[in-house]
Amino acid sequence: MSINEKIISLGLTLPTAAAPVAAYVPAVKSGNLVFTAGQLPVLDGKVVKEGKVGAEVSPEDAKALAQICALNALAAIALVADLDQIERVVRVGGFVNCAPGFVAIPAVVNGASEFLLKVFGEVNGKHARTAVGVAELPLNAPVEIELIVQLKN
Repeated sequence: MSINEKIISLGLTLPTAAAPVAAYVPAVKSGNLVFTAGQLPVLDGKVVKEGKVGAEVSPEDAKALAQICALNALAAIALVADLDQIERVVRVGGFVNCAPGFVAIPAVVNGASEFLLKVFGEVNGKHARTAVGVAELPLNAPVEIELIVQLKN
């Protein structure tokens, strides 16, 4: 089954990659690695939900938004590589726009990690990860996700 077929089997659709909101590109291929820029939970050109996790955004909603970010990261990768050439997910970077005192940051970023495990499987989807709480994110997004993937040689 292709990566796109796996995404569809999850009831999702690979979106068109979002246009950058500043001076960068959505993804860069270097050798057999692809690095994405941070991806926000954007659908149809708009942030799905704005605000701080633990205040305006519930942890459960933020986890779902992290999945959208990961899906957007795959769309960014598709600009520079064939998704079916991804050998494994190497690293996920997760940034959570937190209300003071909110510390369940890893649980929010699990939305991206669990999605990638479903798409790429237990072996190729397991990855190193950083989950960081931040004071603000672009466009008041609750979460931002970046990926590094390794392509097949």
